[in-house]
Formats: sequence, structure tokens, C-alpha cells
Amino acid sequence: MEPLDAAADVHELIRDVLPALAPSAWFDSGTSEVVLPVGRSEARASSWTVLERCARESRSAWPRVVDEWVREVTDRAFLAVGEMELFGDVRELLRLRIVPKLAPGDREGLVVVPAGDHFDAMVMIEHPRYGGPLTKARAGLLGLHKLGYVMTNTHDRELADVAVRTQPLLPGRNVRVVTKPGSRYVSALLSEVDQFLPGPNEHGALVGVPCHSTLLLYPITSAAVREVLPVFADVVREMHADAEDPCAPGVYWSHGERRLTPLPASPEGSPEFSTLLHRLPEE
Repeated sequence: MEPLDAAADVHELIRDVLPALAPSAWFDSGTSEVVLPVGRSEARASSWTVLERCARESRSAWPRVVDEWVREVTDRAFLAVGEMELFGDVRELLRLRIVPKLAPGDREGLVVVPAGDHFDAMVMIEHPRYGGPLTKARAGLLGLHKLGYVMTNTHDRELADVAVRTQPLLPGRNVRVVTKPGSRYVSALLSEVDQFLPGPNEHGALVGVPCHSTLLLYPITSAAVREVLPVFADVVREMHADAEDPCAPGVYWSHGERRLTPLPASPEGSPEFSTLLHRLPEE
């Protein structure tokens, strides 16, 4: 049975049990949500989860499944609204953290969206004691649906004071370091590395994000990048191994339309990058 096939009967069961299990709650037919007033606030829980559960069970088990689900969302509602009142406006605490691509099992239940082919963007609650990844369940109960402002929060409150400096890598070859010690969000600048590179930046840059507080960038201007790449890769790998908050151990080539291409330590290991090397001027 498909979940929607069970909707009418399951929604009726929800209406039947609410007076006993959550007397102040009500079912919103327009949105298919249970609305749970808690103090001065309210939480909402979509019925889709219980529909999926009922679709996997025999019809005789539906009353038990609905009963368990209503108790579950009621408990979560008190917890979530309690947190919301503790935090104040929780929207002010939301941040975007870029992490290496998560396995399907790890991303299940979290508010995560792809950030290119190799990274994910994970929404976080930034709080020293009660923070952590935002779960879909908590987002639903807190009414956090449209989250386009999260990147603005991250820029304005976490990244406005990042430091940018140059550091020797090889004789005559400097790497650009974008950093904020202790930050968990500098990695969110992966999609904006161009702003830290000298322009025009026709051939892109080597990029490393060994930890969430630091980006390493090397603008590609000549075939000298052939000698730089192995050293750059070693530095990224060593920083990743020593980091308290590691991100990614590898090196990427940032080029065209914010693309990130993973690079092996040897330039010849990437046909596209090897082709670029043959076009670059020698120094």
C-alpha cells in the first residue's frame, strides 16, 4: 500500500486520539499536520511519517502506530519548543557548514543539501551547549522551512572577520591562507574562492580545505603548478591529520562555474588538469 492510500483513515485515527493524548492539539487538514500549542508557541508535525509507517503495517495495527506516533511528536514538540524558548529566535542561530559528501545513512534525517559533487551543506544550530546539526524533525516542529537566510547568517556572523595572508610554500611560490582560528565555518567559503584570488583568474586555483577553519589556495598562472601540486598536497594532508576539526584531506582544482575537480598528487593523474598544464606558459 502507498502512504497516500492510507491518508483518509489514518488522519481520522489521528483526530480520534488527539483529545486523549494531546488535548490542546488539533489536526490541520489543509496541511496534513498536527498542531501542538506549547506555552506561547506552537509546533507542527507532518503526518507523512505516520502514513509511511502505517503503509508498511496491516490495517489492524494502525491504531497502535498512530498512538505511538502522536506520543512521539508530542514529546518532541515540548522538547523543541522548550529549546526554541531557550534559544530565543532559533533562526538567528542557524549556520551553514560544508562537509565532505555524506553517506546516505549519515545524511538521513538531517537538513543537508548537495554542495557540488564532493561536498554537502549541512544546516547547524550554533550554540555552545545545545547546538549541533539541524534535524528534519526539529526543523518541522520549529517551523523552519525556507532556509535561504542561513548562508547570510554564516557570512555576516561567522565569516566577516576571516583573515587572509600569504605564506611561502616553495622558493618564490606562495600559498594564500584564508583562516579564522577555532571557526567551524570557513569551509563554507569553498564556493567563493575567487574572491580571494588575484584577477583575472583564467585557470583557477589549487584548493585545500584541511580543516573547517582554514582554506589553502594557490592561483594557477603557469606550468610551475606542476612542482607546486605535490608539496601543496602534502601540506593539506598533514594539516588534515593534525586538525582538531578536520574537513577534507585532498586537493581540488577550482575552475569554471565554481567547479571543484579532485586532483591526485601527480598532475598526470587527471587528464583534464594535464591538458591544462600543456597550455600554461612556462616561467
